[in-house]
Amino acid sequence: MGKPTGFLEFNRRGPAYRPVPVRLRDWREVYEPQDDAAVAEQGARCMDCGIPFCMQGCPLGNRIPVFNDFVYKTKWEQAAQQLFSTNNFPEFTGRLCPAPCESACVLGIASDPVTIERIEYEVAEHAFANGFEVARVAAKDSGKRVAVVGSGPAGLAAAAQLRSAGHAVAVYERSDAIGGLLRYGIPEFKMEKAVLDRRIDVMKASGIKFHAKVAVGGGGTPLVDLQRNFDAVLLAIGSTIPRMIPVPGADLVGVFPAMTYLEAANRAVRDAEESLIDARGLHVVILGGGDTGADCLGTAHRQGAASVTQVEILDRPPLERPGDQPWPTMARLYKTTSAHEEGGERRFSSETLELRGHGYVQEIFLRDNLSGETVAAPADLVLIAAGFVGPELEKLGLNAEPFLTPRATLSVGRDWRIEAVPGSSPVFACGDAVRGQSLIVWAIAEGRSAAAAIDGHLRGSASALPAPVAPYELSW
Repeated sequence: MGKPTGFLEFNRRGPAYRPVPVRLRDWREVYEPQDDAAVAEQGARCMDCGIPFCMQGCPLGNRIPVFNDFVYKTKWEQAAQQLFSTNNFPEFTGRLCPAPCESACVLGIASDPVTIERIEYEVAEHAFANGFEVARVAAKDSGKRVAVVGSGPAGLAAAAQLRSAGHAVAVYERSDAIGGLLRYGIPEFKMEKAVLDRRIDVMKASGIKFHAKVAVGGGGTPLVDLQRNFDAVLLAIGSTIPRMIPVPGADLVGVFPAMTYLEAANRAVRDAEESLIDARGLHVVILGGGDTGADCLGTAHRQGAASVTQVEILDRPPLERPGDQPWPTMARLYKTTSAHEEGGERRFSSETLELRGHGYVQEIFLRDNLSGETVAAPADLVLIAAGFVGPELEKLGLNAEPFLTPRATLSVGRDWRIEAVPGSSPVFACGDAVRGQSLIVWAIAEGRSAAAAIDGHLRGSASALPAPVAPYELSW
């Protein structure tokens, strides 16, 4: 696919970043536009490798060599047809996915892989700009009704698929706006919310009904009422209980879960107000070296923090694949995001020992795991980006014991159904609530697979919808 000699002629080249002093003054996405010729050149790098391991690396099974070839030939509509056939939201994954497909790219064995993630972005944006089809529309209604609880990427993907099969779909979201973590967990500089709103408008136009500010269970709409009023219910409630760090001083004012901080910042940007948790003039310490920590880093920069330090308990990852993480696995490598390029300090191999202050946090004590040395640093705002430990079942009014796996995730069968939930209609689950904290591409893949299972149940026969993955607990 692509140009037969393209991988020999062209180097990997993504879009340029906007200058740091410019982008720190606003919340817009960080990239400069890339012209079509440059994108086509990157599509040309895709090899005729015979076995496209990139497709295996992608949980959605995207037809990557095919749309790369169409991009190389600047056949944008054909590229869009291929991409949207397997991915409901390439405009999201093209901005937010860490691209396991690129880790599996054959070209990446001895060179830099194809810029698959950015090509997805370009194909999606060309589709919207040129009026190409970006969602499947059902030929006729089935007469069946499905309730989806949660409007993150898993819930939205399932809703889109179920609607494309002709079912009436209602999405319930406890927050004040649709989108889940896409809305309030992802900073504007990574994905402007106009992109999310554009997709929601497409879904509304297809007939999907959205209900914000509706909590299901736990004092809100009882789950049993949804079962009574719908033919099936899907729980796509995410993994939202933050993992905290049990050290002395963790209860001081000024210590927050990362998502609490990011939600406050996103709301402030939306409303053009100062955030309720603002880093301006403060010494900020972020505990956690992953993508969420980097999101906090970029947010603190834009709020005008005096200093920002990101702390990771693990050793600094290598720049190249270690022997125990061979191709085509997604290796843990040293990663520099746009936020890291904007400034701040990164500390690896550092364990948090204690937070100190007089009511408010003022200082953090860290142990260097390599030297054993204890280091003290100013800390006016401490953000814990250590991940999540499971779904908030008690808010659904469910007793956790019968419904959870040993990993504190929802227990489902091969058909994504939660057998332990009684009621007149079956209850299914997917996404981070089942898999645990994971990638957006896995959430979309699980939403699509759960939709296929629900469609098959409603029809009483095999579904025509694609099911790219199996439930996490049963896939090993």
